[in-house]
Amino acid sequence: MSLWRARCAERRTAGSEGGLRKRANRKVGTAPQSDPYKIETDAAVLVSWEPMLIAGLVQTPAYASALLQGNEEAVAARLSRQEILTRNERRTPPNLVLLVDEQALRRPVGTAETVREQLEHLLELSLLPNITVQVVLESGEHDGNMGAFTIATMDDRSEVAYIETAIYAITTDDPTDLAVLTRTLIALRSRALTEEMSRELIRKVVQERWT
Repeated sequence: MSLWRARCAERRTAGSEGGLRKRANRKVGTAPQSDPYKIETDAAVLVSWEPMLIAGLVQTPAYASALLQGNEEAVAARLSRQEILTRNERRTPPNLVLLVDEQALRRPVGTAETVREQLEHLLELSLLPNITVQVVLESGEHDGNMGAFTIATMDDRSEVAYIETAIYAITTDDPTDLAVLTRTLIALRSRALTEEMSRELIRKVVQERWT
């Protein structure tokens, strides 16, 4: 069974103590690089799907702090990951495609000011030449509802996927896993707004809900 399908099966046992213990003890990381942060640093292209929140790579300090319950060390570690997006020494920054669920724009995190600042930051980043932001409209059941994930393409065109959970990160370069995730991304992008329409929707949500 592939890691992605195994994760789907595990979600069905999430309410049991035994299931939680089994997941916590599970050995993960089949890819040559099993550290998601190292994968992000080495990637030429990152395509990320986030159905619940704004992705960690583009979070503001206040938004990250609200999610991480004020853990300063964890917040600093998360924010340090973002340096790759604007680096200009020796390596160009990766191309980042962010697929954001519409629900994430409306979900309260911290205060209204926290979310407004986060969405305005997302708008600013969407104007950078290496960052694409597309909003996936709420539309009921689809494969993306199973959870967030990122596919990283390296300079040699090899691919690695990683899935962050509350307990650990799963990384995989298994062809079956990558095929499933790639099909999911294709389906999600078919539901997504264009870049400009996404910016218009984000501005509308900022004005109507967070201002």
